[in-house]
Amino acid sequence: MDLKKYGGYLALLLAMVLMLAYSIEWLRKGIGMAIDGVFGPLLDTYGVPFFALIIILSTLTGLYSSLIQKYTIDYERMQETQKAMKAFQAEFREAQLSGDEKKVKKLQVKQNAMMQEQLEMSQAQFKPMAYILLVSVPVFFWLLYRLPEAHADIVFPFMGKLALTAGAIGPIQAWMVWYMICSLMISQVIRKALNIGGI
Repeated sequence: MDLKKYGGYLALLLAMVLMLAYSIEWLRKGIGMAIDGVFGPLLDTYGVPFFALIIILSTLTGLYSSLIQKYTIDYERMQETQKAMKAFQAEFREAQLSGDEKKVKKLQVKQNAMMQEQLEMSQAQFKPMAYILLVSVPVFFWLLYRLPEAHADIVFPFMGKLALTAGAIGPIQAWMVWYMICSLMISQVIRKALNIGGI
């Protein structure tokens, strides 16, 4: 099997398997228990509040996911491909509007090659996802494992004080919203510092 050719599909398949593990309770709890020896002492021995631990973990996940993306995705090529596609679309639209059938046919041949290159770039973005999920999913499972013991509240703008297990946005619990907010904000800072482009 050509790993370079099918690497994006394999990464996507692995990501789906990891996400499927969420629905298997014994596996989810087993993974949570296994890594409790690493993060558990922060709660039990050092008394780090659960909401603060979420900030620490989202910082770690934001850092390694940004580093993985920096060294596995060719952002320069991706930006060049996007610029070339934008210029091509403008040229193609102009040819169609002017009724230049000869130029339209010529550009249609070029379009296939450009679409193939864009597909390859899209597949390349799936590859780091598997590596990211290999660490992110166990961390997430550990948070779920220790959550029942976390009798704490967190204050959200416009929502006030909420228990970590309370619904914050529909069925999404407060701790998950807090994790997403921390992760997004910290990731943006890290990505800016590492000069990583957007996906």
